[in-house]
Amino acid sequence: MRDALLSIGKMAALNQISVSTLRLYDEKGLLTPCYIDPKTGYRYYNINQNARLDMIVYMKELGMSLAEIAQVLQKEDISLIEEILSKKNEQLHQQMRQLKARHDAVERAILSIERYRKSPDTGTFSLEYIDRRYTWGMPCSYNFYDDDVHSYERLLRKLRKNLEEEGFSQIHSYNIGTSIAQKDFEEERFKAAHIFIFTGRRDPIGQKTAGTVDSGMYACVYLDNYDDEIAYARRLLAYCREKGYLIAGDYICEVMTGFQVFDSDPRSMFLRLQVPVRFQK
Repeated sequence: MRDALLSIGKMAALNQISVSTLRLYDEKGLLTPCYIDPKTGYRYYNINQNARLDMIVYMKELGMSLAEIAQVLQKEDISLIEEILSKKNEQLHQQMRQLKARHDAVERAILSIERYRKSPDTGTFSLEYIDRRYTWGMPCSYNFYDDDVHSYERLLRKLRKNLEEEGFSQIHSYNIGTSIAQKDFEEERFKAAHIFIFTGRRDPIGQKTAGTVDSGMYACVYLDNYDDEIAYARRLLAYCREKGYLIAGDYICEVMTGFQVFDSDPRSMFLRLQVPVRFQK
């Protein structure tokens, strides 16, 4: 009888798997040897068992766990395979969405660092065309400009908490923007309106609170100190008036980089202050 059977070693070699894997499948009840020598305890398999082993390997490659495979083999119900695979399919789509979000965040981080390296010195004014951007955020519950950076930090913590509750990962929340309503900016009332993230694309998560920053020409000024924002915002407004630019929307402060690498306190930020403008004909 044993002459027609395969030893566990030959069965493993024939199917390009390890002996320990076959032992595990036996332990889990997935693939039981057709004969075990009572004297030696050696396991032997029938060549016909390759079909069942192929099915086990196939289901593993589809992402099914050994417990799920055991359940399918025990019940011998093909509809159960469909049900499990439908769940696996949704999990894979979720993983793909998360991977895409991480990829987008990595690209934005690279772009931010590149812009930082190539940006003009602090205090330099420029007129730039900026593409449409997508945002997700919330109204500011208090005016952090009335306080110091710690007030901003508290608001940022709240934004990140809300992001997490909406299903955004932490990696989204490093490209931060804040805004001041156009009228308040023009009247030099620096009252924070919204705090938000730039998502880089329209995201299905949090659509109710998603926003769009239109493309267009923006008057900009760069700086590397959070405490100087209001002073430079006033200078940006004066620059627009001097050039005859008409303010065409809300003021935005964009954190282009915020990597806390070179010091620990306070938060290091490189900022681009910007306001959309149009031109008198």
